[in-house]
Amino acid sequence: MTYLAKPKFHHPDLPKNTLGYTHRDYEGTVSTLCAGCGHDSITAAIIQACFELSIEPHRVAKISGIGCSSKTPTYFLGNSHGFNSVHGRMPSVLTGANLANRDLIYLGVSGDGDSASIGLGQFAHSLRRGVNMTYIVENNGVYGLTKGQFSATADRGSKSKRGVINTDNSIDLAAMALQLGASFVARSFSGDKQQLVPIIKAAIAHKGASFIDVISPCVAFNNHAGSTKSFDFVREHNEAVNRLDYISSRMPIEIEYDPGTVEIVEQHDGSKIALRKLAADYDLHDRTAAMGFLQHHAAKGQIVTGLLYMETESEDLHAHLHTVESPLNALDEKDLCPGQAALDKFNAALR
Repeated sequence: MTYLAKPKFHHPDLPKNTLGYTHRDYEGTVSTLCAGCGHDSITAAIIQACFELSIEPHRVAKISGIGCSSKTPTYFLGNSHGFNSVHGRMPSVLTGANLANRDLIYLGVSGDGDSASIGLGQFAHSLRRGVNMTYIVENNGVYGLTKGQFSATADRGSKSKRGVINTDNSIDLAAMALQLGASFVARSFSGDKQQLVPIIKAAIAHKGASFIDVISPCVAFNNHAGSTKSFDFVREHNEAVNRLDYISSRMPIEIEYDPGTVEIVEQHDGSKIALRKLAADYDLHDRTAAMGFLQHHAAKGQIVTGLLYMETESEDLHAHLHTVESPLNALDEKDLCPGQAALDKFNAALR
């Protein structure tokens, strides 16, 4: 894979945060995703959040799996730690890294295919264990790298690029996160930077398992059936010697709307989704009410966005396991291997 690095020079008068870093210090390489992809808007929100929090990039570990979403850590925090794991296994790698070094800030970036299909078990166990992390799912409802098949989060009754109707029930990852015991659960829209940036900042600052489901439209697979300019139509009426494809540029979808209101957002293919932003008086400390709220508005065809639930007194995996305060990777051999006498004492305590 080829990466295009950004020029290191920048305007000397760029705004700086309290650490003296500019916005450019939190960027990565040039994105290779489709122009207008919602994932790039999420990348921009992560960059803005880390800049505003004045986080030192080398204190961040970004872990991903496989998919369009899992490519995006390349595009932010170029000076941080990073690991691109196998399909659906990001949570396990992140959990292991967190146990070895609790002092880092962990950003887990995944997609709806990576987390809701092959990685569903990994997703569930990392949240129920309370791993101290910010788990972001860039949710577009399709498998973007394999030509737009329905993912497990695609709504029942939705139509694919080829006109196929999805007959399977969808998996609501935010609702699952609530049921599994995540101590911070939110949902947002990639085009609503005004809402998404504060949510990411709050998730990073939260101690415990923070989960954010971000609806992120895929611009590549909105080619609808019936168009004489569609790829399928041209292929059916053309005697070609090979199969070519072209994805045109789209402008990112951006919106602004008030808390407590519903906004109808038109997608690139002309379809519409209804977003409901939580009202200012919403009680975000009631887990059961949050689950009911999601289901109530899902029945109306509305996607609820905002901070859905947060525990004020939460614990993480290290508290559950009673690990030492020092990161395991900072302990010397004497601490890690205290000898036979210590082992005998420990075994005796278990009898």
